[in-house]
Amino acid sequence: MKKIVKRVLGDPQAKTLKRLRKRVKDVNALADTYKKMSDKELKSQTEKLKQRLQKETLDKILPDAFAVVREAATRTLGQRHFDVQLIGGMVLHEGNVSEMKTGEGKTLVATLPVYLNALTGKGVHVVTVNEYLAQRDAGWMAQVYDFLGLTTGVIIADESFVYDAKFENKEHDDVRMRHLKPATRQEAYRADITYGTNNEFGFDYLRDNMVRETDQLRQRDLHFAIVDEVDSILIDEARTPLIISAPSVTSGSSYAQFAKVVRQLKQDKDYEKDEKHKQVVLTDDGIEHVEKILGIKNLYATTNIRTIYHLDQALRAQALFKRDKDYVVTNDGEVVIVDEFTGRLLKGRRYNEGLHQAIEAKEGVEVQEESMTLATISFQNYFRLYDKLAGMTGTANTESEEFHQIYKLDVVEIPPNKPVVRDDRADRIYKTEMGKF
Repeated sequence: MKKIVKRVLGDPQAKTLKRLRKRVKDVNALADTYKKMSDKELKSQTEKLKQRLQKETLDKILPDAFAVVREAATRTLGQRHFDVQLIGGMVLHEGNVSEMKTGEGKTLVATLPVYLNALTGKGVHVVTVNEYLAQRDAGWMAQVYDFLGLTTGVIIADESFVYDAKFENKEHDDVRMRHLKPATRQEAYRADITYGTNNEFGFDYLRDNMVRETDQLRQRDLHFAIVDEVDSILIDEARTPLIISAPSVTSGSSYAQFAKVVRQLKQDKDYEKDEKHKQVVLTDDGIEHVEKILGIKNLYATTNIRTIYHLDQALRAQALFKRDKDYVVTNDGEVVIVDEFTGRLLKGRRYNEGLHQAIEAKEGVEVQEESMTLATISFQNYFRLYDKLAGMTGTANTESEEFHQIYKLDVVEIPPNKPVVRDDRADRIYKTEMGKF
């Protein structure tokens, strides 16, 4: 069906690339002009472009801004953007997803739309999947922004930095991070460009919604964000809730009792489970069995609301959450969640609504205080708050429909600078783990 539509209407990807290649010519035509400038003259272009923005649009000054960044990157990093990277930058500026194969330089590509949009003074966020990438990319690419007179901040868990060429942390192993100077959250967000992890941007948004004074706010208005590994953050983890909680007054003594109750229940006879949706439901036999164990006549009587609550979480903990897969138990007797997407341990994070306590009771470790949700938002809802959103990844085309339906983002495949010599083979799927090995 898609092939027929392409024949009748033409390939929209090809049309987009053809349009953007014309703009690349405009950028290339300016290359010699900026190449002849001294460092001081090139740096002064930032103020000139800001002045032009008072009468012109971002699209109008794009060729000049891209040409300036390209020359600045050549002088500071020794890396000059290829024409296809200029196309990738244009796709991001237009608020779409740029699909570029691994190794095509997405980190460098982002400098183009980041610089252009930062000229508005409203702030640009570059979102990465982990703290190392946030610091590395910021410290690395900030050389370009600093050369052109723009400031760069970094947001990670419990820490924040600003790039300062005069500051040097010689003890840091990675030279790209040595000029990141510790700063307050507000200072990092007030920078023209702020790099950070998806988690921290989301949590800071929640924290800002809980403060009472405006001078306590961390973030500015959410203007423009470029999301790296956009398929992972906006599709795979889209519904993942970010939760800020506080201790509740509920006693944790009931969890151990219900952990013993559910151990006596049998799958398929007393309850049925749905692995995909993480749900478990008692059967009629199961309800009778529980009523018999607890010595009550009607499990669903209004007086037993807390009983149902504890039972439901204990049953989920027993039937759906597996040790060393969904969580691990440390030597200190702490239940730590395992990130289902990365396999990393999420220390300090806890399941909400009593589930974490139910798992602690199941494992026979100390049951911590139950928490009460104070603020929550999903990644999907958070990133839709931005005035403009863009993303980049090596694998987005397979989720192009979801990107368009949920975020109104179009996926544009950027051709590689040179033909790919890597042999990308089809996935192999094995029936059993033994067969795989």
